[in-house]
Amino acid sequence: MDDADNSAVDQSGEMVRSLARGLAVLKSFAQQHTTLSVTEVAARAKLSRATARRLLLTLEHLGYVRCEHGRYSVRAKVLELSYAYLSSMYPWDNALRIMQALSADIDENCLAGVLEDTDVVCVARTARRSVPVSVPVGGRIPAWASSMGRVMLADLPSEEIDRYFSKVELRKFTPQTITDSDALRKELRRVREQGWSLVRNELEPDVIGLAAPVFGADNRVVAAVNISTHGQRTDVKGVLETIRPALLACSKELSLLFGAAPSFD
Repeated sequence: MDDADNSAVDQSGEMVRSLARGLAVLKSFAQQHTTLSVTEVAARAKLSRATARRLLLTLEHLGYVRCEHGRYSVRAKVLELSYAYLSSMYPWDNALRIMQALSADIDENCLAGVLEDTDVVCVARTARRSVPVSVPVGGRIPAWASSMGRVMLADLPSEEIDRYFSKVELRKFTPQTITDSDALRKELRRVREQGWSLVRNELEPDVIGLAAPVFGADNRVVAAVNISTHGQRTDVKGVLETIRPALLACSKELSLLFGAAPSFD
């Protein structure tokens, strides 16, 4: 959002552009770029250097970033922003205990995520093993190429799925990544019917991801829970036979926590 670009401004004139720019500055600090210069922040946030500098000075004064030797980095205070979301929207503290029990039972990592724009944002995780795809809380992965994303996309009305594919860039992460929108739509229909998603070797070679939906009070999917395992430890048959039943039981328990009606099947 450049200074001369008004495309992101609400036509009502009520959008506070300085706030939007400040958030763009914070988002410019990705995991692989922990420190940035003013010029780098300006380029990533699509701002003039002068605007980026003023915003960084403001954020530094408020305690959200620090500057050392001319390079800026985020401070732990930014976690307050995510905590406001997690504590007010979903009972993730209680959900994490359920996920930890599953993780201990099957000796695998467990993740939970929500759908945001074209990605899945990780909101809770347990860690027991080292895996090639390690997603931290707050980290993002493409929804269309991940098991968590597919169980959440599968619950969307067809018109929302159309909008999703109209704005997402389908690119290959491995030779097995599905990038054909028709094939993905077919896969989403299958996921919706079976109630879970398995993705193999699409985000990272030799990684199997299995996810199940978490339902809310209106019986719509509000999140997804996932187990990812390395293909050297188990195969698809083993995942379906040993991990899937435990994951589905966990997703049902989480759904009750989130207000879904109990199931008596």
